Amino acid sequence: MNRSVIPVVVLVLVALLVVSGTLYTIPEGEQVIITQFGKPVGQPVVQSGLHLKAPIIQKVNRFEKRWLAWDGDANQMPTLDKRFIWVDTFARWRISDPLLFFQRVRDERGAQTRLDDILDGETRKAIANSNLIEVVRSENREFEVSPDADVAGATPEEARARIEKGREAIVGDILQQSQQKTLEFGIELVDVRFKRLNYVEDVRRSVYDRMVAERQKIRDKLRSEGQGRSAEIRGSKERELKRITSEAYREAQEIRGAADSTATNVYADAFGRDPEFYSFLRTLETYRSTIGSDETLVVSTDGEFYKFLKGSVR
Repeated sequence: MNRSVIPVVVLVLVALLVVSGTLYTIPEGEQVIITQFGKPVGQPVVQSGLHLKAPIIQKVNRFEKRWLAWDGDANQMPTLDKRFIWVDTFARWRISDPLLFFQRVRDERGAQTRLDDILDGETRKAIANSNLIEVVRSENREFEVSPDADVAGATPEEARARIEKGREAIVGDILQQSQQKTLEFGIELVDVRFKRLNYVEDVRRSVYDRMVAERQKIRDKLRSEGQGRSAEIRGSKERELKRITSEAYREAQEIRGAADSTATNVYADAFGRDPEFYSFLRTLETYRSTIGSDETLVVSTDGEFYKFLKGSVR
């Protein structure tokens, strides 16, 4: 290689190094703080595009401009009415003042630590100042409560009581108090929510046992009512059956009596018209009913029963 070319190559490389150290780009969704020897210089750069800085001595510190999520750990907290619950909280935040953010917490990891302290503390304070029924309910909607039921671990009287604040107002207080503290770190907090509320294990097991006992009590009550209703229906059926049978028997006896009366009148009328012929017919009916084809009848020749047979032999 020609020695005269070497200086040119070196100058080109130096120029490229200077240009690469001077130019930087900011994509959408990011903002930048320029530091010189570890200290911020100038104002935050929030416009996306190509920008300039001093090479080598200045450094680009990039921060998110978009909304970020904070997901806290579930913590055990006592309520005002001494019920211990697990509270899992979720929040949304963003870097509103990059310069202040950099000066106070340096990066997102430091911000997460600060948010842990602020949001956990405010949540614990709000839960400790509220009864459990206030934490789990959002409105005074009317609903039916069984006399023996537990609603969120509360007695029926507590469940029917009107709430003063409710969950939404409690979350709003947490957000308001936390916002005042996060602003000094260049953080804007936009929303806080209870992701999950649950009893501690011992209390949850006790609540489940009470729920099972309450359902069993309702089951036994319904079964007892059903058995009582069944006995009432069976008793009514038996009474109705006896009434129908009695009326049918009475009606049958009336019909039989009327028939016997009619038959007696017919017989009496026939006997009155021709007593001898009537006696003859009745005797024949007696013969038919008493003498079978394979039977032998022994009677006296002087008896009344034999008189028509005796007369027919002549």
